[in-house]
Parts: sequence; structure tokens; C-alpha cells
Amino acid sequence: MAERLQKIIAESGLMSRRAAEEAITAGRVTLNGRTAGLGDKAEEGDSVLVDDKPIPATEKKRYFILNKPRGYVCSLHDEKGRLSVRELLPSDAGRIYPVGRLDIMSEGLLLMTNDGDFAMNCMHPSRGVLKTYRTSVSGSQINSGIHRLREPFLLDGAEVQAVKLRVLKQNAEQAVLDITVREGKNREIRRMCEMAGLHVDRLIRVSVGGLALGNLPTGKTRELSAEEIASVFGDQRK
Repeated sequence: MAERLQKIIAESGLMSRRAAEEAITAGRVTLNGRTAGLGDKAEEGDSVLVDDKPIPATEKKRYFILNKPRGYVCSLHDEKGRLSVRELLPSDAGRIYPVGRLDIMSEGLLLMTNDGDFAMNCMHPSRGVLKTYRTSVSGSQINSGIHRLREPFLLDGAEVQAVKLRVLKQNAEQAVLDITVREGKNREIRRMCEMAGLHVDRLIRVSVGGLALGNLPTGKTRELSAEEIASVFGDQRK
């Protein structure tokens, strides 16, 4: 059955669907010897080249959850030589990529996959996937800071607000909070806390959608079951 080129390229694990669309638009993709267009489709036996090289054979789709430690970057190739999450993957994981990002000082649940189309759908704001972060904060005005976190913030020209905020522990100068957000903007929780007058001492992503980090040890991975994938995002592979 013929499928759109960007979907075929994404499913090969070479790049995400969005990146494949950009490559097609830039004229870097050929189909059976001619420059491909965005609406083109291919089927088994067709020749698809990206930058004059055949795309990899379609790999088995794999989905991992990693408990990312502090001090690791989500980039698979870091020009500064910092520790990369790549080093924590099983040796047989193949070419898999992070779904979204956790900054270097943040910890916890990081999804990784070789399904570029699935990853794009997970990260797109329209999906509205909820993410919960266990956030240890400190400050001289803890009560007012927590109250401020329940209100809307303006980030990058858009209004964002915690979907849910739960206080787990609190004293005069420190608190542990579970903050759930929908947008997933860059460093969103840290920026919200800073605007609320609170300092983030530790930030751990504990859930994405219906998938919880649970008791997975720091630095370890496990593969998701088909049921878990469906429960978090629905089946985006079709």
C-alpha cells in the first residue's frame, strides 16, 4: 500500500516526520530518481533517497522509558562532551531518540523511541498530554509563592497555568509539590517557579499521560508494553 514519503522516512528511524517534511520541501529527497514533493507517496520496491542515500530499512518500533539522572543531556551528540542519555540505553536499543526534553539538571521520566511520527504526535501541543513534575522548592515566601503557582503565567507570549498543583510537604521555607502542566514549554516549571519567587532545588518528572515513573531505578530503562503506549497516547503508529 502506498504511503506518504514523510511517514515512510519517519518510520525508518532516520528523522522525525516534521524533519522529513522539511527535507522534502528543501529538495533533498528523491523518489525513483526524481525530486520528490510533499504530496508524493511510495510503496514497496520504490527507491527513496535522502541526500542521495537510501533510507534505512524500516526498524521494529521500540518505545522505552528512562529514569534520567541529573547531569545528563537529552541530546545524543553533545558538542560540549557532557554525559548523554545515549550512554544509559541498552546495547540492543538501536537508533532511538528522546521524545521531548528534560534539561540537564532535571530528572525522571523520559520517553525514547525510533518512531518519529509517534514522537511528533506526542510532543505536539495539540495533543495536550499531561506531565507531572515533583518539584522541591525553597524561598522566604513559600505560602504566597504556592498561591501564585496556581494562577496563570505569561510564557513566550502565551498564557499557561498548572492543570493541578498538590502540596506534598511544606514548612516555613521549603515545600515539595506535584505540578501538572499541559503545554510542555521549554523549562516551563522552572520559569513558573522563578516568577512565583521560588527557587527550584530539585525537579523530577514523575508521569506523562497515564504512564508513571514508578520504582524504575535512576539511570535504568525498560520497554513499554503495547497497552501502556495505548493508555498514554493512543496508538499513533497507524
